[in-house]
Amino acid sequence: MTNFEKWNTLFNKQDLYAFNGNKNGILWLKVRAICRSRQLNKFLGLNKLRLSSSKIHEQAKELFSTLEGRSSSTQLLDIFLKDFDNEWYKLEGIDEEKLKEDLYKVRYYTWGGDQNNSLDKYLIKQYVKIISSYEDLQNKKAEIAENSWHYVLNSWYNNWTSYLIESLFKRNKNVISAVGAIKSVDFFIKDYPIDLKITFFPSQFMQEKLKSRLGKSELSWLKNKAKDFGIHCGNTQSNQQQLYTLHEQLSDMGKIEILSELNTIKKAIVSEAQCAPVELMTWLYSNQGEMRFGAENRLFLILVDTNNYEQSWKMKRAFGIIEPIVTSYLNGFKSNKLTCINFSYKEHSYKALADALFVIK
Repeated sequence: MTNFEKWNTLFNKQDLYAFNGNKNGILWLKVRAICRSRQLNKFLGLNKLRLSSSKIHEQAKELFSTLEGRSSSTQLLDIFLKDFDNEWYKLEGIDEEKLKEDLYKVRYYTWGGDQNNSLDKYLIKQYVKIISSYEDLQNKKAEIAENSWHYVLNSWYNNWTSYLIESLFKRNKNVISAVGAIKSVDFFIKDYPIDLKITFFPSQFMQEKLKSRLGKSELSWLKNKAKDFGIHCGNTQSNQQQLYTLHEQLSDMGKIEILSELNTIKKAIVSEAQCAPVELMTWLYSNQGEMRFGAENRLFLILVDTNNYEQSWKMKRAFGIIEPIVTSYLNGFKSNKLTCINFSYKEHSYKALADALFVIK
């Protein structure tokens, strides 16, 4: 087995931990990072290299073998990867300033269908396999169109805010980009391969922590408090809708002290996670969606609006708040910031290096 095949096997097995601290493994990742046709051809031209292969995978294999024996190979790759003009999206001519303005045109954040699945699976499950009458299906046309639009709009918002936030990292002097968008690696921080995960403080994790603090779920706790003031909420609504109704009714009646007490507890939970993030990071690895599972090194950028957790989505476009926090983190980065996370997923054990960076409003 060649070195290329060895690293390829480890990568496909999700054993990304093996790459950490291994120069040969990092070289393999950096070669893979430029192996999209436009970037690869540009790199070959700049460095006066020729490959006999025509297929991308074989070209990657040949280039790795060529560079493996060169002392200057890492330097050649780093120079290319650090040039922001070689970014995949940059080559498409994206107008970033206009994009930032356009993102503020999104006024709501409502998922159409189920954000944990692809839209086609949701539509098949919700409509195709449930409705047998053509007329009944036709009557759902507007609903299907609205669901599809919400799904596309939210996906569009998440894609481009993530791209712009990722760009804040890639422009830093301590960061080397994986310009070709290699799976599991967005960039390297001082030669540590990192996948950036931009997320909100997970509601399920919050609910688990609230239950341990309150002795019951947030919904049950609020219902008991509201009952004292003659406020009742029907069980026919979803839990999320019941929580919203109770919050609104208590607020309307001026019972702010109850909501303030609850919010103080939530802020304490966020603060504890920020000070000691290992439990939260382990939870995030262990509770990933199956379609997007990965065991790579991760930097979790966690966005939290502690005044209104439901509005945390707006913080993804608050680049003026995010940028100085990112810059400060990267400029002071040391390898001991990365913690080894051991986690289990579907009866398999994994480990990865990770850190969490909080942006709190």
